[in-house]
Amino acid sequence: MNIVWIIVDCLRPDHLGCYGYPRLTSPHIDRFAREAVRFETVVSPHIPTQPAHTTAFSSRDVFAHQIVAQGGERELSPDIPLLPRLLGERGYFTAAVDNIGRWFAPAFERYLEYPRWSHDGTQPWRNGEQVTAGAMEALAECRRTGRPFFLFLHYWDPHTPYLPPPPFDRMFYADDPCDPRHASMEPVMGSPWFANYFREWLDGIRDREFVKAQYDASIAYADVCIRHVLNRLEELKLLDESVLVLGADHGEELDEHGCWFDHHGLYETNVRVPLLIRLPGAVEAGRAVRAPVNLMDVAPTLLELAGLADVAKEARMQGQSLVRHLHGEEERATGEAVYLTECTWMRKRGWRVERPGERWKLIEALEPDIYGKPPVELYDLLTDPGEQANLADARPEVVARLQAEMEAHVAARRAAEGSGEPLEEQKGALRLWQPRFIAGRAGG
Repeated sequence: MNIVWIIVDCLRPDHLGCYGYPRLTSPHIDRFAREAVRFETVVSPHIPTQPAHTTAFSSRDVFAHQIVAQGGERELSPDIPLLPRLLGERGYFTAAVDNIGRWFAPAFERYLEYPRWSHDGTQPWRNGEQVTAGAMEALAECRRTGRPFFLFLHYWDPHTPYLPPPPFDRMFYADDPCDPRHASMEPVMGSPWFANYFREWLDGIRDREFVKAQYDASIAYADVCIRHVLNRLEELKLLDESVLVLGADHGEELDEHGCWFDHHGLYETNVRVPLLIRLPGAVEAGRAVRAPVNLMDVAPTLLELAGLADVAKEARMQGQSLVRHLHGEEERATGEAVYLTECTWMRKRGWRVERPGERWKLIEALEPDIYGKPPVELYDLLTDPGEQANLADARPEVVARLQAEMEAHVAARRAAEGSGEPLEEQKGALRLWQPRFIAGRAGG
């Protein structure tokens, strides 16, 4: 059995038609969803990209792999095997079209890398076409080996900056975004942290709705690029010999919480991701799984589907296989309580619980929030799924209970791994790595 895993960076489920979005951003992904099992509540616990991918491929949390920051100096221990390495050791040909590099590249037998994006905001991104071209090359090589294969494709669209190429670039916006009557971008361009970055690709833009429309247009562009891959799999008659996974590493903030056009904060907009799994023969096609699951659950699921469930145990994977969910045999949740982290522009941790009768999110800032938000936030996701009403002051008893649960979890995990506290040991990786973004600093 072959495995194809497509991750679309920064892709929010609520901006896809198959998850109920009204704009026609994803007709090809929606068609794929009708042949797949759709997971409604999937949490990516450790963001952004490098921690999320490390978590997904290792099925281990940050206390095990210690990767919490983007671009940090910490390297993954060779004692923690990633999914492609585990499959390669058992006869699979493993290939990736990706550009993260780091510890991901050596895990694959074949790693096709494409250029990182430039910061010329006057030029469109065409990353999707580069990934699709690499996918065609990789698929040809997969076929030549005659071995079962694992193919990983990493699309960056719709990652910020949102610069979709024509004809997508005005797909969802017909107005003049520079018209003086618009003023909604003023607080965005006045950001003390990101004004330099926004000027690179939004100079002169005055309407915030235009930027959100460009995010959607970037999804539409990626959707077409992904369709070419699905078409090729169909042409090669591989669909019924392969498990196909389509998802994301994390989401994106588009103005819901006053955090603009990047993945800042542990809100649902950032930690909820789509997940579609198509089984050979389109088994259970179109079914939805509502039980909460975790991005860590994907790797053990794929190993079990490949007949290698024992390998997940040997690798000390923490995720739980979703095979029961795929076949509708059990709706048991695997994500009732999830520890969340971010350690890039801000250092925060969170505790997300989803149990019968309650659904809470606790967020703790470990340093002053760059947007001026309070150090403790509490949201009732049952009554306030958009996380607009911070109940930390009104419900101190809930804060205390969730903090106690979170502290107990952290202590237990650190003891089990004999590890330090990565959120303390890896402060400020990206904000020091890319100071040019920050107004008043390099170039500011």
